[in-house]
Amino acid sequence: MTEKVRVAVNGYGVIGKRVADAVRLQPDMELVGVSDVVSDYRIQTAVSLGIPVFSSSDDAVAGMSAVGIPLVGSLHELLHGVDVVVDCTPAGIGAANLDHYREHGVKAIFQGGEKHALTGHSFVAHANFDSAISRDATRVVSCNTTATVRTLTALKDANLLKKARGVLIRRATDPWESDHSGIMNTLVPEASIPSHQGPDAQTVVPDLDVITIAAKGSHTQNHAHFWTVELTRAAERDEVLDAFRAMPRIALVRRSDGIVALNSTIELMRDLGRPRGDMYEVALWEDILKVEGKELFFTYSVDNQAVVIPENVDAIRALTTTSTAGGSIQLTDKILKVRHDFLK
Repeated sequence: MTEKVRVAVNGYGVIGKRVADAVRLQPDMELVGVSDVVSDYRIQTAVSLGIPVFSSSDDAVAGMSAVGIPLVGSLHELLHGVDVVVDCTPAGIGAANLDHYREHGVKAIFQGGEKHALTGHSFVAHANFDSAISRDATRVVSCNTTATVRTLTALKDANLLKKARGVLIRRATDPWESDHSGIMNTLVPEASIPSHQGPDAQTVVPDLDVITIAAKGSHTQNHAHFWTVELTRAAERDEVLDAFRAMPRIALVRRSDGIVALNSTIELMRDLGRPRGDMYEVALWEDILKVEGKELFFTYSVDNQAVVIPENVDAIRALTTTSTAGGSIQLTDKILKVRHDFLK
């Protein structure tokens, strides 16, 4: 293996382009190239940024070449020159790629749209980095599951968590495709309880006592979570807040600062100069949080496009055994300028 970990990104969409940008910033990684099948503005942007572009399938070559995309080669050729591939293809497609990656001896990271059974390991950096070390593949869980694991294990690590019951209001679709899918003027409950996020969190932390209920709302940016938690004992509000402050990638926000809704956090990220307005942290409302004896109530905002990006970077280091958990999280957060509080 070279001094820098050589990384490929297969699928240059919502997550893939963000992973590619984050990898390019890391001092111990090299983005060798990205691969896709589209020929529109998304992959053309990669060309304009000087990123080597490969074709994920032979069928896509003609269309990509027709619009002037200077293809370096095929996915097969890209995999010959890398140590790890981050698969950001649409859900279901990634699963079919695993055998291809293994044939090339390339470690692989998949996204939350794939099933846990695909890799037998689901990843959130602070919770189970060590169990991913040297594996040939892992799966970074979804945005909602990532946020669930971060917040509940913050309480668990402080010996405060007994059980948790959450309601998740999900965005209808990603902003870039809101012109051709999504819902309007309604809210659609998911068909079963628990929703998939609770069981998915248990693939990372098996002993979490968690049940989730979810619905899709008619908006396209950020999810909102509302939690009722039974604590192991009566606790003070400041003790609970200290537990959240101690967890990487949770940042406190306050209504008193004008951060009153999902759109407020989006605007704040833009004002802070975040690339694409991305929020890598879970934005937890400090002044809404309430403790009543052994009961805790809190809510937060999750950036569905960005919250998993730091986890993908850490997963690269775990699979390639190039860092410890603490060292990787610290470096990733420093490079991406992750905060514990956005305004203080």
